[in-house]
Amino acid sequence: MKTTSKSRQQTLFLSPQDIASIIDRVGISTALQGMASYIRQDFLRWQSFDKSARLAAHSKDGVIELMPIADANTYTFKYVNGHPKNTAKGLSTVMAFGVLAEVDTGFPLLISELTLTTAMRTAATSAVAARALARPNSRVMALIGNGAQSEFQALAFHHLVGIEEVRLFDVDTRATTKLMRNLHNNPDASGLRLVVCSSTAEAVRGSDIVTTVTADKTNATIITPDMLEPGMHINGVGGDCPGKTEIHGDVLRAAKVFVEYEPQTRIEGDLQQMDTDFAVTEIWRVLAGQVDGRDNDAQITFFDSVGFAMEDFSALRYVHDLAQAKHIGAAIPLIPVLDDPKDLYQLIRPATPVPMVQAIEMQEAFA
Repeated sequence: MKTTSKSRQQTLFLSPQDIASIIDRVGISTALQGMASYIRQDFLRWQSFDKSARLAAHSKDGVIELMPIADANTYTFKYVNGHPKNTAKGLSTVMAFGVLAEVDTGFPLLISELTLTTAMRTAATSAVAARALARPNSRVMALIGNGAQSEFQALAFHHLVGIEEVRLFDVDTRATTKLMRNLHNNPDASGLRLVVCSSTAEAVRGSDIVTTVTADKTNATIITPDMLEPGMHINGVGGDCPGKTEIHGDVLRAAKVFVEYEPQTRIEGDLQQMDTDFAVTEIWRVLAGQVDGRDNDAQITFFDSVGFAMEDFSALRYVHDLAQAKHIGAAIPLIPVLDDPKDLYQLIRPATPVPMVQAIEMQEAFA
């Protein structure tokens, strides 16, 4: 990811429209597959990353977070919020941007929107985990929570996992109507059956995979033990900060539980309900072949996905590579360009220099 001296003076900027253009150029199924591939590659080199839980500033209405990570060559961070009441104000619940920089110089190569990209990378991560944990013949998924990220989850599981039917439920029927409108007669959803359900229990019944992706910042119990069926895989996406859960604790006790980065998930995920000695497995170990995913077809598996910085690292790498290949984005002068890198003052030095005689007189006046 090296740059020339000329390009080093400019930072690539990708707007939401640029990311949408990239997805339009390659197609959403290819984009999801590509992002999933980058995420899997990075999980397989898990030990090469300098990792930490994200830094969060909580308020009564939401949370603002920074998510940094680095390997030996590249540093990234994401700024992201989660404010469930935002939609009433005409704002998205989740808004994000991120930076990708060189480790050896610190130069920011890319600044990108990450709101649309986060929805893509979250869906791709869900699919990567499901491939490793769900039964291979899974064809029906319940999707509980039909908000901003739901279409991406549905399409990722359709194209990457082989899901043929998605059973939909949201307490806000307008959200389900929105999802149906977006995917109805959409070529990207060709071959995918959408079934609207009247309750979570109805949607979950008979499903091979259950994905929960709700937004409310509450300790909810959307999936309860009585809904479980043998062999079910649960993809818990919505529980992602302290005080916000979706899954009843007894569901975790009945399942084999997998996480991204355990220190973070114990604080933010559905795992926050459990004792500190409750056993979980980081998903990279399954992908690397160190441990099995499910032990048998009847076992219940649960992926407690809170979103980890490495996934944004992967996503930023992916969109940066595609943007360069497709010549999309704008070069912006984010960092000062200096004739003498030791002379930052040159940026504000007067255009007309003070004559030397006057400068000497000024010096004598203050002597």
